[in-house]
Amino acid sequence: MSSSPLFTTPTPERTSNPLLVWGIAAAVLLLVVGGVLLANHRAPVAKVDTLLPLDAYAANLQFSDLKMSESTSISGGKSIFIDGLVKNVGTSEISGAQLQVLFPSFDSTQPPQLESVPLTLIRTHEPYIDTESLSAAPLEPGASHEFRLIFEDISPNWGQQLPEIHAVKITTGVATHK
Repeated sequence: MSSSPLFTTPTPERTSNPLLVWGIAAAVLLLVVGGVLLANHRAPVAKVDTLLPLDAYAANLQFSDLKMSESTSISGGKSIFIDGLVKNVGTSEISGAQLQVLFPSFDSTQPPQLESVPLTLIRTHEPYIDTESLSAAPLEPGASHEFRLIFEDISPNWGQQLPEIHAVKITTGVATHK
């Protein structure tokens, strides 16, 4: 009986090392997970426990119409918002401002909680309040704009009073003449 090519014994194919394949797959997976984590990573905000000196231009920033509100998330987290109006009464454009916000405690013998946040301007109110960096919309001399500060880790010892806002680092642009 002649042997048909259809029923012949297959010749063994060259097989690769399964450890090498699994190693490459693991490396690719680690790169993908690392890339996703890196893309979603927010730089941690450094806790400041020392009151910093005011910026030399700080007297030219006026904060008014301050209002506080809070929001609780479904997971139980709490956010504190401080909204208001900021006015640049100086002669330079402001393209950035780092603020130190002092939350006084119930107990006057305890130091206030210090939080450091950038000054962010309110871009839109609808369908929700959206903010943008001051660098995206610099504050011209004489100009006013609404702002919002957001805090998420305020101590339960906070006395619920309006905190103090200190401008500790201000980035100014080209000076203008009035």
